[in-house]
Amino acid sequence: QVQLTESGGGLVQTGDSLTLSCAPSSRTYSSHIMGWFRQAPGKDREFVAAVRWGVGNTYYGDSVKGRFTISRDKADNTVSLQMNNLKPDDTAVYYCARTNSYSTYYADWNIWGQGTQVTVSS
Repeated sequence: QVQLTESGGGLVQTGDSLTLSCAPSSRTYSSHIMGWFRQAPGKDREFVAAVRWGVGNTYYGDSVKGRFTISRDKADNTVSLQMNNLKPDDTAVYYCARTNSYSTYYADWNIWGQGTQVTVSS
């Protein structure tokens, strides 16, 4: 089964930028959707962004629209999340995920990475 490995998390200050990367262990196909979710302590897992691997359409959660950009690199078989103007509310564990059918609901995604911590200081 495919494994998703996130990287790039860390501690940053409010207003800073950070880029996360997700590297699947096997090839991603055009029918797949790759995405990012995040979960802060005491909060539900929240949809962040997604990209259709084949056509490249992107989708964003309301809380990150205009600040985050998801992209995929087919040659490298990776998906990235460029996070700009970070806020303390962005502090969470960020998870890479994959599904065959687009949804903003975490339970509809069947492949998950371990997560990477992003902490934004106030």
